[in-house]
Amino acid sequence: MSLIRVLLADDHMLVRAGFRALLESLPGIQVVAEAGDGREALALIAEHQPHVVLMDIAMPGLNGLEAVGRVSEESPHVRVIILSMHANEEYVLRALRAGAAGYLLKDALPDELEMAIQAAAAGESYLSPAVSRHVAEYVRRTGEAEGCAFERLTPRQREVLQLVAEGHTTQSIAHVLGLSTKTVETHRANLMKALDIHDIAGLVRYAIQQGVISPDG
Repeated sequence: MSLIRVLLADDHMLVRAGFRALLESLPGIQVVAEAGDGREALALIAEHQPHVVLMDIAMPGLNGLEAVGRVSEESPHVRVIILSMHANEEYVLRALRAGAAGYLLKDALPDELEMAIQAAAAGESYLSPAVSRHVAEYVRRTGEAEGCAFERLTPRQREVLQLVAEGHTTQSIAHVLGLSTKTVETHRANLMKALDIHDIAGLVRYAIQQGVISPDG
């Protein structure tokens, strides 16, 4: 049986080291690269073509929920498992709609991590049991009938939202995204209008609420 090639994406070096040590103790799994943020993850996925990516949600620059959508578009054969401390139903549903193959809580047991990776590599999906219960209850309660305002933003607007919330200036955002400052200003004005939020502090609070950035920065 060929090795399952895994890429780790988490902005905490010690967390990556812990996952690497655990994965390297499992038979049939090879860690091929590590990334500290979403943009680096996309570049390394294109370079190494792993079978499975373990992707944290809260990463600077480009968070895991946005990155998984890019992976689905650019490398559809690569399977992404979202890692999170939280069984937030909206995060899970957004991850699955974006193309994630699974959603795993960081306090999962090693056996569960191994099962999730094997399932993803085999083309199947995997949700932590606690996550499955939360999602099932959420869907029963809400019917998941309407997408939230966040989901109606364009991918570019969501990128701008994250960078604004992280404290980047218009010039810095323009540099990161390869856009003109005028275009960045337009995206920011449009997303403020779409969200009915008209100040930076409000955007920061909204970004935290939606899991775009973590409250501790």
